[in-house]
Amino acid sequence: MSQLHTFNFYISTEIRFNHTGFRISSDDIQQTFSNIKYGRTACILNYIGPTESICHVYSLPLAFTRLENISTHFPFIVFDTVTHLSAFDFVSFEHEFFMRISQAFPLLKHFTVRNRHMQHGNCDDNSLCLVIEFTYLISLNIMYAEKSYIEQFLLETKTRLPCLTHLKGDYRELKYVTMN
Repeated sequence: MSQLHTFNFYISTEIRFNHTGFRISSDDIQQTFSNIKYGRTACILNYIGPTESICHVYSLPLAFTRLENISTHFPFIVFDTVTHLSAFDFVSFEHEFFMRISQAFPLLKHFTVRNRHMQHGNCDDNSLCLVIEFTYLISLNIMYAEKSYIEQFLLETKTRLPCLTHLKGDYRELKYVTMN
């Protein structure tokens, strides 16, 4: 591999542990890549239960267009090549999470939200929440999202989606939220 000058990668894997007391950290995982001579790496580690996690390790800057199954724990960097994103967690996504998504993924075109836990933040008083804009989002999949996320994306007092052309969601919940 002496001819290799650049090595771009994105590895996503599920890790299952045999017992609940074991916890690996992002630093532990990044240490594995410390001998790579081809650039910096980053890691996102999401625990999805007492014995399971999803780990994303990638080269920096990220050169890929797709990022799958992120949760509320992702680094404060700009993913300016990602156009396809899916988010999944066992804790609720609040308004601030979607604000971070809109800032961290400025070219996002396709977004899937999977979360069955109701939002707890109080954005009913519109003065408390800034309106989020997903400038380039054309496709939104909220089929496996709790009703509060439908409100989050379809009420213009919370989110603006100027380019949205494809919406996938549960018909009954869409009808209930839009009162139509």
